Amino acid sequence: MLNVFQNWMERYFADEEAVLLAVLLVVSLIVIVQLGVVLAPMITAVIIAFMMQGVVARLKAWGVGHTVAVSLAFLLLVGSLVISLLYIVPVIWEQAQNLVRETPRMLKQGQDLLLLFPERYPALATEEQVYELIGLLRARLGDMGQTLLSVSLAQIPVLIAALIYLVLVPILVFFFLKDSDQMIRWLGNMLPRRRPVMQQIWHEMNDQIANYVRGKFIEIVIVAGVSSICFGLLGLNYALLLGVVVGLSVLVPYIGAAVATLPVALIGFFQWGWSSEFFYVMLAYGIIQALDGNVLVPLLFSEAVKMHPVAIILAVLVFGGLWGLWGVFFAIPLATLCKAILNAWPTRPAVADTSKE
Repeated sequence: MLNVFQNWMERYFADEEAVLLAVLLVVSLIVIVQLGVVLAPMITAVIIAFMMQGVVARLKAWGVGHTVAVSLAFLLLVGSLVISLLYIVPVIWEQAQNLVRETPRMLKQGQDLLLLFPERYPALATEEQVYELIGLLRARLGDMGQTLLSVSLAQIPVLIAALIYLVLVPILVFFFLKDSDQMIRWLGNMLPRRRPVMQQIWHEMNDQIANYVRGKFIEIVIVAGVSSICFGLLGLNYALLLGVVVGLSVLVPYIGAAVATLPVALIGFFQWGWSSEFFYVMLAYGIIQALDGNVLVPLLFSEAVKMHPVAIILAVLVFGGLWGLWGVFFAIPLATLCKAILNAWPTRPAVADTSKE
């Protein structure tokens, strides 16, 4: 057993850079897990800087100076935040409140529909079973209401933290955009001069992660905007709220689209029943999902590494469980990073054991 372990160590950790890379990965993981809450503003700023880097690069390609390009990108970010806070967020909040007020009526309507089921299909379910199901649903909804109330009261400090984010994060984004080259050189000076593996991983992942972050943000905005407009034109209630839900659902590949279908279908059904309007809404929603998966995603992520759906779902489950929403958002690039590290890891050929008993 000791010989097997020793051979494994000599094969994968004989190179000095491999040992250093392993130490850096372990230390980075420990820091993120232990200090993730403290470093959340900086991590958020880095992510937003990745998204805005494309704007800066495009302005510089048009002949704009670096400082002016960074300033214009910063003004675009601040303007987007102001518009969201003044116009979009209040409408979403109002629609969410209206949905909460309408929930009892929807539950009563759903209860009436469930009570019709044993009359039409007595062989499948009895009236007692339906009443048991309704009681179970009421108990679960009551528990959810208590949970939401306790969470809303406990999140008061989060509102204060959000105000700090609104001030601190844009400032960090500005300096990350302005001094990114100096920061990268400073970090590089702390590493060995000869680091081919790290350079290979960096060159492979830098543009790819930046393109993924920007592409995913653009996808969310487009899908949310198109969904909100379509739902609004078709007369669906809570159009903007449902559009944002559909837009955010693209964060979770495969699973998000299936989950977002439920609120769209339920609200459309409780508003119109089995009518032509309901089917028009579901048809529009299906077209949006089809265009997103077959047109928008290939255009935005044409350079993305092809990964098996099982690997993507596994990455979403693992990284989402570790870091919540950010883990889900970065599941694909993190899985790609793991793949790049495994492919670039320096190894020595295995030596056959020719010893005899």
